[in-house]
Amino acid sequence: MEANVSRTGTEGKTWGGGSQPLNASYGKMMMWFFIVSDALTFSGFIAAYGFSRFKFIDAWPIADEVFTHVPFLHGVPAPMYYVAFMTFVLIFSSVTMVLAVDAGHKMQKNKVIWYMFFTIIGGAIFVGSQAWEWATFIKGDYGAVETKGGKIIQFLNTEGERVAIADFASNIPSERTTHERRNGVWYDADGAALSSFSLAEVTAGFKANDNLLIRTQYLDDNGHPTVLSRAASIAKLENDGKLVVEGANLKHNEYGHPLFADFFFFITGFHGFHVFSGVVINCIIFFNVIIGTYEKRKSYEMVEKVGLYWHFVDLVWVFVFTFFYLV
Repeated sequence: MEANVSRTGTEGKTWGGGSQPLNASYGKMMMWFFIVSDALTFSGFIAAYGFSRFKFIDAWPIADEVFTHVPFLHGVPAPMYYVAFMTFVLIFSSVTMVLAVDAGHKMQKNKVIWYMFFTIIGGAIFVGSQAWEWATFIKGDYGAVETKGGKIIQFLNTEGERVAIADFASNIPSERTTHERRNGVWYDADGAALSSFSLAEVTAGFKANDNLLIRTQYLDDNGHPTVLSRAASIAKLENDGKLVVEGANLKHNEYGHPLFADFFFFITGFHGFHVFSGVVINCIIFFNVIIGTYEKRKSYEMVEKVGLYWHFVDLVWVFVFTFFYLV
């Protein structure tokens, strides 16, 4: 009987909350649980992206041809430069967060304030850059024509350079009523937003310029998109053209397969939401540091917990950047 009482007392001491698993507090353990579950969610998204890419490999856009823009440098091709800059800023913000956590362990309030301030600035720059990238992606650059089979055909000159539809499309006034702000946004019969030029205007302009060719999504023996001859290009545009596509949305994508745009919006948007949430949380912790909340507690563990979340967000972006932009 005494042995049973002794065992019961031991169990009470062991499982009554007195010890910390892995020497971590309850709050840090819950943050780790959240990070693991969120990591599984991102893993599922990236795996789905990989399966879709290899299934539609012939129609999948090349990131170097899509993400070529840099703010304030219009017309200057700089493939992946700005995405690389965004990545650098986010990784640097992770470094400043490490320094903030270290300063918190040493109870150095002023250093925590400055390092968290730099972390917040880095996160804000990243979120703003991602919003700009979305706007550029949605607006489009060159325009394309979607075929009846749902494929995208793009326009090149005889030197193999991309040509924008606006540079060669003819103006046929009878094709449509002039768009006015008071009339709202025009839509075609399929419910898609009306493009700047009709298919007839693109076809007429293409015929009038002998130096234009069409590039399809189908790959040749060297793994490059097939470029049609002049005669085959005209026939393809006249017989198979369906609608003009400018930019990208959830249904149409001038860069290639619509799933590319779907995954771009969903994965980068989901990650961007995490970064935005992290910036908001960091701001709250930042002001608590300023007013001395954690100085009074004699512990900056809250800074360490939000640091775990911020490092996770940075690590996820490394995988997104690798698999979505580089591979």
